[in-house]
Amino acid sequence: MLNKLLIAALTLTVSVAPAFAHLNPDEHGSLLAGVSHPLFGPDHILAMIAVGLWAALLGSKTGRKPALWPIPSAFVGTMIVGFAGALAGMPLPFVEPVILASVVVIGLLAAVALQVPILAGMVLVGFFAFFHGHAHGGELGAAGAISFGMGFALSTALLHAIGIGFGLQFGRLFGGEKGRAIARALGGVAALSGLWLAMAA
Repeated sequence: MLNKLLIAALTLTVSVAPAFAHLNPDEHGSLLAGVSHPLFGPDHILAMIAVGLWAALLGSKTGRKPALWPIPSAFVGTMIVGFAGALAGMPLPFVEPVILASVVVIGLLAAVALQVPILAGMVLVGFFAFFHGHAHGGELGAAGAISFGMGFALSTALLHAIGIGFGLQFGRLFGGEKGRAIARALGGVAALSGLWLAMAA
């Protein structure tokens, strides 16, 4: 049941991205504008799903519990800090290049299922999340900051959950090692997509 829901959520997320792109907060409200915002950029979508994939894979090979909550929570929490920094007028160089780099790096982390201490993983994704949050803050426009922030945090968490679902459900559907290989292959696809986006930019 969970597997079907996750697949349906991913399908809907991908299919509605163009329609939801940068909703006008005057017409749709700041919350929905925030929800739609991460769904507009393929770099954001890929990075956030890759975070979920890596969280599901981190620790699973060594017998430790996967980092299902700490890694995504670190991303969402630090992203909100970056958002607040942008609202406060804090300058941050290289925002877009670092966001593109996050797709490649986190995709590669998932592709190789790199095993690191959970705290180190939290710091790593948090670094990239700060830039993602700053980008959201820089594109706030006429939206209300709190509602917009709540919206993109919710959307980000959903994308993380999709990545986690893929990481876990493939293992259950295809068996441990084969399922992990498929999840890792998805991380590789994210990394390659990030390279393609960087070259196209």
